[in-house]
Amino acid sequence: MSLSAKREALARLHGRYQRAGRPHKTRILDEFCATCGYHRKAALRLLNRPLRTAPPKRSGPKIIYDPKEVLPVLKAIWLASDQLCSKLLQAALPEWLEHHQRRSAPLPEAFKKKLLQISPAQIDRLLRPARVQHPRKGLSTTRPGTLLRHAVPTRGDPPDTSRPGSVEADTVAHCDDSTEGDYVHSLTFTELYSGWTENRAVWNKSAGAVLVQLKELEQAVPYPMKNFHTDNGGEFLNWALHRHLTGRAVQLPWTRSRAYRKNDNAHCEQKNWTHVRQLFGHERFGHAELVPLMNALYAREWSQWTNHFKPTFKLLKREKKDGRTKRIYEPRPRTPYQRLLESADIPEATKARLRIEHAALDPFALKKSIEAKLKNFFTALGNLDRESMKT
Repeated sequence: MSLSAKREALARLHGRYQRAGRPHKTRILDEFCATCGYHRKAALRLLNRPLRTAPPKRSGPKIIYDPKEVLPVLKAIWLASDQLCSKLLQAALPEWLEHHQRRSAPLPEAFKKKLLQISPAQIDRLLRPARVQHPRKGLSTTRPGTLLRHAVPTRGDPPDTSRPGSVEADTVAHCDDSTEGDYVHSLTFTELYSGWTENRAVWNKSAGAVLVQLKELEQAVPYPMKNFHTDNGGEFLNWALHRHLTGRAVQLPWTRSRAYRKNDNAHCEQKNWTHVRQLFGHERFGHAELVPLMNALYAREWSQWTNHFKPTFKLLKREKKDGRTKRIYEPRPRTPYQRLLESADIPEATKARLRIEHAALDPFALKKSIEAKLKNFFTALGNLDRESMKT
């Protein structure tokens, strides 16, 4: 029996019990115990004390963040930011809240101030029902490039993350559960200091296609590439890429991962999940016509949205004590855009260009455009799959 039903039964019997004589009180008490399941002593205490008309006061601290007031704004930003975790969402709130106000009614200053002081734990509590309603939506295809393994050294020391310019590269296969045949691959290029990540799609990860995308990215990214690190796949360890990287006036240091050591490319492997799999999933893209559609999303909205508006954690150091490793991160997560603006190694002209680009962007509009392009992409994928099944 629910608590509200027990309270209704108590309200119905309380007056009768107070007015009744001794024999009738016994029968009313028996009825109350049988109906509500109370022990006789507990039922006597309830029937003998004054009936409480107002609901009991809530125990615990005073409610600061009323879900009816806070949740509509918090949920809208959480969904538009691709369901950031609570710590990253807290760091992203100041900028996202400004854009949210431009798209809706102005918020009171007191409410904004209170919302910006919310803790990650409180965000988790408020968003718990929303996470139930909105759940988040491979195979290794690396083939060793043996011809150049002697010419490209492995990276012996930890990567340099203190200055911009160190880049890791990897590929993601959109092959579902079979590597047979031809299909699309996504390239991931991650800069280690800022976390700035660019993605591009290629057909069959041919050496020529990878080289074309690398040349375009060198011109597009807002930092000079100072060293380049890849895995051992033949799409990277080939003579075309070797001539491009070593045949310049100032040679670009080029290193590769050790065989079967995935953590040698850990920064890029992480972005393979957050920037590729969470966007396109694990389906098979077996049509070359899909490559331009993916690149139209990767090169514009996806790059701007992830690099300008999605904060990331950055590991500062590790401390080992009593057999345990403690990881120490930056005090506050920041976006790749913010880290590049704070770097003394980025020219002021580049920073000015980034500020102009950032001022013209709206994360909510970018998110809407991303969803529209994804819908068009998967519609085209379904149509191409049906046509191929007919033939």
